[in-house]
Amino acid sequence: MLRLLATLQSGQAFTGEELSARLEVSPRTLRRDVERLRGYGYPVTTRPGPGGHYQLAAGQRVPPLVLDDEETIAAVISLATLATNAPAQPGTLGDAASRAYGKIDALLPARLRRRALTLRMSVEAERRIAPSVHAVALGSIGDAVAAQEIVTFGYVDARENVSRRRVEPHRQVYIELRWYLLGWDLDREDWRIFRTDRISEFHSTGTRYEPRPLPADSAVAYLRSGLGETFHRVRITIDAPIAAVADALRHEDARLSSVNHTRTEALLALDSWQRVLPALSYLDSNFRIEAPPDMATDITQFARRLTAAVQAHD
Repeated sequence: MLRLLATLQSGQAFTGEELSARLEVSPRTLRRDVERLRGYGYPVTTRPGPGGHYQLAAGQRVPPLVLDDEETIAAVISLATLATNAPAQPGTLGDAASRAYGKIDALLPARLRRRALTLRMSVEAERRIAPSVHAVALGSIGDAVAAQEIVTFGYVDARENVSRRRVEPHRQVYIELRWYLLGWDLDREDWRIFRTDRISEFHSTGTRYEPRPLPADSAVAYLRSGLGETFHRVRITIDAPIAAVADALRHEDARLSSVNHTRTEALLALDSWQRVLPALSYLDSNFRIEAPPDMATDITQFARRLTAAVQAHD
């Protein structure tokens, strides 16, 4: 059917015999596929009798999407989720998803528009705000990865240190509502992970690079390992059963092991220590954090500020 659509989109008129021969299908299969295209909203005209032909009517700016029921549900839910979790500021991915979410009806065949509308009316997604990422930035990085071009950009790390980077971009990774770029930092001669929302003044240099083997089975595996510049390994021993800890840390990539029935050890790769504190507070249990020196200092300073800020009153 898709081959038939591609043929008809040339704008030419074809007899049934020509289409059957070109597509190597029977006249019965051809008629069935023409009806399927019409069901999806494509205006295939037919002239019967001698000189009869099939032709795709002109005048449509964008043809309806060729989606079945399951694909329609997946598309609508994906856009709804992305629009909910990403801030809808102008130019951001959330803004683009919100606009696409509102336009998808016009791109669907008539028989699926009601399904999409009722689905949108019935679905509510949990709002988990994530850092703003511009859709153009993701597209530009994707172009550089595909072209294997060295890029330059400004970067602000978690401690607000500003630097200029020259990088071979290899993969974009989406984990826990955050976008990351995995690339080979040419000045540091090592793999690095960069939060996309902290990248600015992104430019492709036009200089090509030879692909390097990834430092792990996948970019996701490397990022999860905590080996990147912005990720740190943290060990937390918690006085709580493993089931309770697993529920509290359900949004984190934590490797859990039972020390005993009432104590659990969690190994995490964190790009910021703030992310794990709310989960620990909900556990209402004692815990011990083993973290790199800089992160341990930040946590200690926060604990002092929190203690100083709390005042008991009647």
